[in-house]
Amino acid sequence: MHIDHSPLGFHILCTTYGFWLPNDERGSGSDFVRADHLTPFGPANPVSTRRSVAYKPFDREIRRLARASLRYPHVELTGRQARAVGLGFGNEVGAYGGTLHACAILENHTHLVTGPHRYDVRRFAGRLKGAATKQLRAEGLHPLADYPLPDGSLPSPWARLPWVVYLWTEQDMRRAIRYVEDNPVRQRKPKQKWSFVVPYAAA
Repeated sequence: MHIDHSPLGFHILCTTYGFWLPNDERGSGSDFVRADHLTPFGPANPVSTRRSVAYKPFDREIRRLARASLRYPHVELTGRQARAVGLGFGNEVGAYGGTLHACAILENHTHLVTGPHRYDVRRFAGRLKGAATKQLRAEGLHPLADYPLPDGSLPSPWARLPWVVYLWTEQDMRRAIRYVEDNPVRQRKPKQKWSFVVPYAAA
């Protein structure tokens, strides 16, 4: 199978604040722990696998204690908040471009499959999260609205870094799209349909 030097797209996982910590026993996309209050719970545990590590066993008590040490409560989106996040994503791609081939927004994470983008994919993920946060605040639904910072801004409801998997082949793209589309179903929720999602068509 021929693989071009440029990826056909990306599978992006964005987690909400406090959901997946950098030193999670199962692994993370971080190579060090920035927050001093998390260092007692171990060093960063970076992984390079493309497969999900969500179902690996871990010590739930350690995770509970680590979450309890956070500056703010860990974020779990309600249905209304998830809709606002989706509207924010749609606003971003509608105004500034970008192609989303699949999207699933759950309580504590979002999955996206994108086409190639004109600038760094992590920057694109950051813009999507920023647009979602803007929409949450506009609708009075920001999850951390009760924790304003001294300058009047609010803490981000998102973890700092996304998890990005590069998709090099048509098979990779279709596999990732199926995974994202089925993600709500695996949690016994209906499949999601978003107006900004563009069906994937191989070149």
